[in-house]
Amino acid sequence: MSKILGSWSAMRKYLEKEMLCDSLQGRIRYEHKKYRNMDSCWGIFEIFADDKLLKRFSAETMGKSFQNEDGLWKAYWAAKNISVTDRTAFDDEDFADALADYRSLQIGDALKSENPLVRMFAVWDRRVGKRTLQDLKEKLNEQPEWLQEFYCLRLNAEKIQ
Repeated sequence: MSKILGSWSAMRKYLEKEMLCDSLQGRIRYEHKKYRNMDSCWGIFEIFADDKLLKRFSAETMGKSFQNEDGLWKAYWAAKNISVTDRTAFDDEDFADALADYRSLQIGDALKSENPLVRMFAVWDRRVGKRTLQDLKEKLNEQPEWLQEFYCLRLNAEKIQ
């Protein structure tokens, strides 16, 4: 949790209230659960929109998406060697690292980040204006398929045609 710069309750307030654009206020929820009897580096982050799970970030989810005959945990560790730009599944450490990066960047830099998780946070940021959203819409197909849902949620909430 130290990677996300403080307590989870403060970070959740930041994500759901302080940085979130007005058009998505009250519709987005972030959850964090720690695995029982594990150290603090293992857990699950989840993002919900309108009470629908959009994305889960956990070692188990990541391992399952890459699982083969070698088993879940071997697949997980193999996936950790793949760049986040080339994956569709991520763990809690990827979430925390991206959140820390997002918080340290100017919004324009965050929107252009190579890390799709940083862009995931940035597209919902209140500092992103309608003109920028229009530009993002025109490049929507350049985003990973899983991330397009995050972009579309913001674009639809802002009624960007």
